[in-house]
Amino acid sequence: MKGTAEIVRNARAAGIVVPAFNIPYLPMLQPVVRAVRDEDSFALVQVARLEWEKFSSRSLEAVAEEFRRHADPEHVRLHLDHVPVIDEDHAAVDYLPILRRAVAAGYQSVMVDGSRLSLEENIRATRAAAELAHQAGIPCEAELGAVLGHEEGPLPPYEELFASGRGFTDPVEAARFVRESGCDWLSVAIGNIHGAVSKAARDQKKVEARLSLDHLSKLAAATGIPLVLHGGSGIRAEDLRQAFARGIAKLNVGTEIRQAYETALRGTGSEPKAQEAVRLRTRSLIAQTYQISGSRARL
Repeated sequence: MKGTAEIVRNARAAGIVVPAFNIPYLPMLQPVVRAVRDEDSFALVQVARLEWEKFSSRSLEAVAEEFRRHADPEHVRLHLDHVPVIDEDHAAVDYLPILRRAVAAGYQSVMVDGSRLSLEENIRATRAAAELAHQAGIPCEAELGAVLGHEEGPLPPYEELFASGRGFTDPVEAARFVRESGCDWLSVAIGNIHGAVSKAARDQKKVEARLSLDHLSKLAAATGIPLVLHGGSGIRAEDLRQAFARGIAKLNVGTEIRQAYETALRGTGSEPKAQEAVRLRTRSLIAQTYQISGSRARL
């Protein structure tokens, strides 16, 4: 069986994306796996620290246990998303023990997020995380640049952010970062933003983001490794598909399927109906937006 690192490298080489679906509520996991299987594609199922801190996924171990109930290694693998060194509330996080817990729980790839640190501090933190992951035989994702959206309070106007290039990942820094940190995949900022996670804003429709594709091409050339796009919900479909051809091999998707679940649950009071809403939305994204139905065999 191919490892997750090899599959994501194959995706980069083929210009295909591996979507990574976030699980803020445990009942969402089963319909996501069903949808990926229905479309004969390949995806990661993932959970971020904030999803057990601020939503209802309970813990990384609870998600791993639920994953084992529905696991289909030909179609899905388990990834630990965003473990920050400094979190969205600007608090320091003891991140290495969380990564060790993920390894013990059977996660097949992990992410450390040192993007709120200086470049040198981010390299040091990521190197420690990558060494831990590699000792367990799994890949490590990192982030460089500022993918905004998880912080409390309103963002500046999106057009202002995009025009200024505020927070965009610097290609020269990215080349150094990859070389010195040992990360396997790099999350980059090229116009993408996270969905809001504060209780006051989490139901709001995301701004339709666009991507600086020329900037992405520079990052792909500078780094030579699979790149990751966080904040994948709400980005123009044409931009996404062009990004897959330019080095984005993993795409994080949270808001679109989370809001489908929450809206259906509020409207019907039925968990099975909410799960079906997640399954249908996930299938639509795979088939229509990403256009990767039937891609599993190519990876």
